[in-house]
Amino acid sequence: MKAEKRREEILSLLGNTDNPIPANVLKERFNVSRQVIVQDIAVLRAGGYDITSTNRGYVLNVKVQASRVFKCRHTFDEIVDEGVLIIELGGKVEDIFVNHRVYGRISARLDLYNRTHVEELYRSLVSGASKPLMSVTDGYHYHTVSAPSEEVLNAIETKLREKGFLIEI
Repeated sequence: MKAEKRREEILSLLGNTDNPIPANVLKERFNVSRQVIVQDIAVLRAGGYDITSTNRGYVLNVKVQASRVFKCRHTFDEIVDEGVLIIELGGKVEDIFVNHRVYGRISARLDLYNRTHVEELYRSLVSGASKPLMSVTDGYHYHTVSAPSEEVLNAIETKLREKGFLIEI
């Protein structure tokens, strides 16, 4: 595996958990030396990622400066497109909620902050294990999206509008 791909996967692993990940776990996962992992962490830090070393492992510190609720509508097949769009622009999909006419607000925590999360969610829904929450409201749903800045949220809003996913509130 090339170093750049390994670093992306390290970021993904760190971003997918609230628990510290020890260097030994990373070295085993990627079949490299502990020193290579230490160097990868140094390169990621130099690239602007706030990674803390603790006595239990590495932790990715994600600073959220802004959040916004977006009302969206799209098809089942566009779930990945919507999620990846938000993530690639620097956002995190915190949750999904709908306003059901009988049951009121129904919500679910998502915590999607990388492409793998979005694809896993989609695979779970495709498997038939469950239906997407938006299916009870004819595709209409809301997401709370967090990001490092209002500028990032503005860019996300613009792209959601361009794709036809955004419903003006």
